[in-house]
Amino acid sequence: MIRLSGLARAFPGPPPRPLFSGLDLSVAPGEIVAILGESGSGKSTLLNLIAGLDRPDAGSVVVDGAELSVLDDDARTRFRRERLGFVFQAFHVLPYLPVARNVALPLALNGVPDAAGDARVASLLDAVGLGDRAASMPRELSGGELQRVAIARALVHAPAVVLADEPTGNLDPRTAASIVALLRDTLKARGATGVLATHSHAAAAIADRVLVLAPDGLSPAAVHR
Repeated sequence: MIRLSGLARAFPGPPPRPLFSGLDLSVAPGEIVAILGESGSGKSTLLNLIAGLDRPDAGSVVVDGAELSVLDDDARTRFRRERLGFVFQAFHVLPYLPVARNVALPLALNGVPDAAGDARVASLLDAVGLGDRAASMPRELSGGELQRVAIARALVHAPAVVLADEPTGNLDPRTAASIVALLRDTLKARGATGVLATHSHAAAAIADRVLVLAPDGLSPAAVHR
């Protein structure tokens, strides 16, 4: 589902600061992979490369059969809209829309009729434990509830791949544990492939495979489950 080959990326200089090079990764359909690394190690950049939000300095990114480097800006936008879901650390929930409309945004962008979309939204809100908060405004929700909204929004259009960037970074430990368990269960129930970038070993433990990001690429990590 995801194949990264010889990937390299550096922050612009002067002088340029290399983040990683020679990075290879293959992720199978339905697999969840966690990428561990400290702040500044390049985890977010790696997710942005997988999503086509950034371009590598070298190497190739193939996601769900599409080679992102050969797509123009419009084609990459369509690819993300139709085949990717992204769970952001800062939630990125729109404050002026109620919960249900926030979750429905990917469906609206993909032209799904309201009747069909409403059923999908209701099903996912139930799945993430927010079935009774569809009409609530974001300001009325806790941090954990906002992250549940973000997870539902990332999954509502049935993407092949879901990327999660520090999804527990703003949450207390108990809420974080419930969020990552929810993320894993929801991905598995829908057969979606997931890549989770985190500095938390506890969050990484929900993955099928855990890797550590370093300047020379990715290596297996030992995580206690």
